[in-house]
Amino acid sequence: MHESLVPPENIDDYTPQEAQEFRTERNVVEGLRQLGHEVQPLGLLDELGPLSRAIEEFKPHVVFNLLEEFRGITAFDYHVVAYLELHGVAYTGCNPRGLLLARDKAISKKIVHYHRIRTPRFVAFSRRRKVRRPRWLEFPLIVKSLVEEASFGIAQASVVYDDEAFAERVQFIHERVRTDAIAEQFVEGRELYSAVLGNLQLNVLPTWELFLDGMPDDALRIATRKAKWDLAYQKKHGIDHGRARRLGDPLERRIADTSRRICRRLGIDGYARIDFRLAENGDLYFLEANPNPDIAAGEEFASAAEAAGLTYNALLQRIVSLGERRSAP
Repeated sequence: MHESLVPPENIDDYTPQEAQEFRTERNVVEGLRQLGHEVQPLGLLDELGPLSRAIEEFKPHVVFNLLEEFRGITAFDYHVVAYLELHGVAYTGCNPRGLLLARDKAISKKIVHYHRIRTPRFVAFSRRRKVRRPRWLEFPLIVKSLVEEASFGIAQASVVYDDEAFAERVQFIHERVRTDAIAEQFVEGRELYSAVLGNLQLNVLPTWELFLDGMPDDALRIATRKAKWDLAYQKKHGIDHGRARRLGDPLERRIADTSRRICRRLGIDGYARIDFRLAENGDLYFLEANPNPDIAAGEEFASAAEAAGLTYNALLQRIVSLGERRSAP
């Protein structure tokens, strides 16, 4: 896990919002210990020495990978997983190739579009090139980071309706988020999440939805950073998540089948969350794939697992077993 997210022994001095920062790490460590595992939390920041020493001295049966960045760069997470593979150490979650392909939203969209899975029209904008919107990319557009997850950099201002606002938002991603940007067709509709668990055999859990009904009338129904992580904002606007409403069996099956196809085309294994936008006319759009998503107790993935009959600790054990099984000779 990231060095700053190693959970403290006592959280009494932390506010709920502060404790939210390391909630996943704390849930996982406590859950694994309740299962009887010997656990050594390990924080990484910008060098692999601590990991190398832990492999040599602790000799883990499996590394539970909660790392989402390395040296402050999100896209470096798969290098750490590759390091574990080179050392023959079992690990949980997705393999390096799947992390690499899924991390870049443009690459993942190109691959799944080639395999006839509907995606919004899009263009990526490198920090090293002039920003120019192609004529065929029509407004409204949503501008996001090409590689960041957890809605980082997404706000109500991310949806733009003219070239001036478009250029400003791309510049914001380049300068403030410090990544390349992607601008894609904005699809009005519902935010759906499909949780996938497995290596070769992929088990799709019940479809989950982010409910944004309580947002102000003039606000867009999108998963902004505040909507996803700000507890006070969620409470104020009644933002919640739960099993998707009124989908019907045919659509549930289509979402599950599409999620499996996406994972296989991108080489994703372990566990992942596939994000979709369901348009008002019933069209289903692939937004992004999130290998190793947030698995805090009560969040979307763990809640979908519970709806499928897996307790939180049973989910953790399944993830551990998948990591060990994939790495077995």
